[in-house]
Amino acid sequence: MTRAFGIARSIAMYHGIPGRQRRMREFYAAFLGPGDLAFDVGAHAGNRVRAWRGLGARVVAIEPQPDFVRMLRLFFARDDDVTVVPAALGARRGTGRLGISRATPTVSTMSQDWRRTVAGDAGFARVRWTDTVPVEVLTLDDLIAVHGVPAFCKIDVEGFEADVLAGLSQRLPALSFEYLPAAHDAALAALARLEALGRHVYRYSPVETMTWDRAATGDRWLSAGELEAVLDRRRPLARSGDVYARPASSRGPARPAS
Repeated sequence: MTRAFGIARSIAMYHGIPGRQRRMREFYAAFLGPGDLAFDVGAHAGNRVRAWRGLGARVVAIEPQPDFVRMLRLFFARDDDVTVVPAALGARRGTGRLGISRATPTVSTMSQDWRRTVAGDAGFARVRWTDTVPVEVLTLDDLIAVHGVPAFCKIDVEGFEADVLAGLSQRLPALSFEYLPAAHDAALAALARLEALGRHVYRYSPVETMTWDRAATGDRWLSAGELEAVLDRRRPLARSGDVYARPASSRGPARPAS
């Protein structure tokens, strides 16, 4: 019963809110268009896959949870431009163990440190990671070798973002990673890893709003130091979001920003 509830909750959350798909397409049109390649790392219930396909992009959906791998394959079985990869990503190829929260599968994670960090946060008071399953671990470099360099890569892996980025040896045209105030240091580690690949610029979007946080950042892309200051100010608000990044030498998305 708990497992079925968790799956139904994810479907309702990511596919059942009116207008969300339209807002996502409008937002991601700044990064993706027909024929572009996108990586969805932590694809979960496939809402971004669906939105990106609506823009005409080709999508590689990476998801380690067996229940959601089956869901993605069911949803996109007839779509030749969606490739489902049943694996986790990390710093190096191998195997790992995924901690699964059956009631709240959106917070299933590869990171034991992240689980310990968020356990004391009020927002996670009822979360339990009741199962662990072995999963194959690949790297972003592995995916690029097979599929090519993505125009955009979303990374939402519950505290394992820096590990995923450690498996990347080149800058990408654009990417995003999750920010969770209860795991502030995990986001800073991801930021540091990106900067180790080369200087980037950044913007911030509050959780699932599909808008830029213009109150904090105005209409410009920020340096790593400026972004860190923004995250420091957002941390007490206890609201998650996503950090978007592109190489500093880039002129940014070719399409108009939202």
